[in-house]
Amino acid sequence: MSNSYKSGLVWFRRDLRAYDHAALHHALQACETVYCVFVFDKAILDELPSRTDRRVAFIHDSVVKLDERLRQLADRQMPVLHVLHDVAADAIPRLAQALGVEAVFANRDYEPDAVARDLAVSEALAGAGIAFLDFKDQVIFERDEVLTNKGTPYGVFTPYKRAWLQALTPAHIEAFSIDVAADQMPAQAPALPSLRDIGFEAGNLDALPIETGAAGGEAAFENFQARINRYKALRDFPAKKGVSYLSVHLRFGTVSIRQLVSYAQAQGGEGAETWLSELIWREFYQMVLWHRPDVVTKSFKPEFDALKWDDKPEWFQAWCEGRTGYPLVDAGMRQLNETGYMHNRLRMVVASFLTKDLGIHWFEGERYFAAHLNDYDLAANNGGWQWAASTGCDGQPWFRIFNPVTQSERFDPEGKFIRRYVPELTKVPDKFIHAPWTMPEDKQQDSGCVIGRDYPRPIVDHAVARERTLARFKAIGSDD
Repeated sequence: MSNSYKSGLVWFRRDLRAYDHAALHHALQACETVYCVFVFDKAILDELPSRTDRRVAFIHDSVVKLDERLRQLADRQMPVLHVLHDVAADAIPRLAQALGVEAVFANRDYEPDAVARDLAVSEALAGAGIAFLDFKDQVIFERDEVLTNKGTPYGVFTPYKRAWLQALTPAHIEAFSIDVAADQMPAQAPALPSLRDIGFEAGNLDALPIETGAAGGEAAFENFQARINRYKALRDFPAKKGVSYLSVHLRFGTVSIRQLVSYAQAQGGEGAETWLSELIWREFYQMVLWHRPDVVTKSFKPEFDALKWDDKPEWFQAWCEGRTGYPLVDAGMRQLNETGYMHNRLRMVVASFLTKDLGIHWFEGERYFAAHLNDYDLAANNGGWQWAASTGCDGQPWFRIFNPVTQSERFDPEGKFIRRYVPELTKVPDKFIHAPWTMPEDKQQDSGCVIGRDYPRPIVDHAVARERTLARFKAIGSDD
């Protein structure tokens, strides 16, 4: 930072930590006095369908812990973090003027609504003579930093990954220091509002194995470090503890992406390399969304907007509730509904089933995930759904269609995950757990699971559905 200011305001958003934080670092370097704020944005919260949204509870608890950490850094007893419940686009300029700051510091957000919000805030601040300074923080490379030799955005992951790795230098993953001078951060904030004060209830977050805040992110990361060498071998099996469980922390910035990439690089080995590849996928989708904000509602490949999807509300409802008659699909959906989490392999399986077996538009599934996933991230969610539906960048070829039974046999061979979330199948023999409708009647009686009574029959025949999907894509003349 070349400029210096008498006072500045750090606006926390999806970066709920007080370490390795770009905006906080630059504000502390540039300002004599630094104030901090987080806004529970009514423009977002008022649109949520549930008042027991786990994500709001996660954010609230993480914000409380963020204030505790800021108090420690500032050596204060009273709240340092201003926590508002308001429309952020209005509240930030109002608070900045009330505090008399000369600049507002924030880390960049690349979602279309966030870009529009920040532009409105920047313009309002400029009208009051206040600078708006934003920084790269939630990704290693952003926007136009990784382009093809022709200067265009990548549409295929593998060459993007290659270019991303070639561009990476130690400077890109160097942590931002957080050095607070005496009396630099005043404790002038009001008491933090409770979750109920902002109109929400805790729900079942406390019953889930999720620790909030930066301490929770650090604990999850440390736990994963002991397992990272087995990541490649175990990551596709939902009954095994194979993945990192860091996605919700990445979403809300309770871990640092620089910290994660730095560790993966230093660790090496196929587990760390595979995991690093997943972190790069995250940035690939962020890049796609930045360059193509129209993908929020339209196909990345425009020709696929001509696809004729089926309108089957009863099928969609069965999918949402985990009543399709395909055990692995149903287990995945019930896990999502109960916990707000879904294993990545299952995200692909259930997305493929909705779009390729039921023939329902990917947007319907994307919106359902948006309402229920703890780690919902627009770029990754949209990219994943369009990948599964074969309408997106570097998507699954439309003629490759997941067989839900084969996926079940391969990735939950003993049916452990299925039985955990579909208890009516608990006593079904292993031989039939992946396709229980094939059980003889006497086996159904013995297992206490009569198909059509205790557990639904398949709502579609996969082989027939597959042919319908192939015809759907062929009808628009697609050949890739």
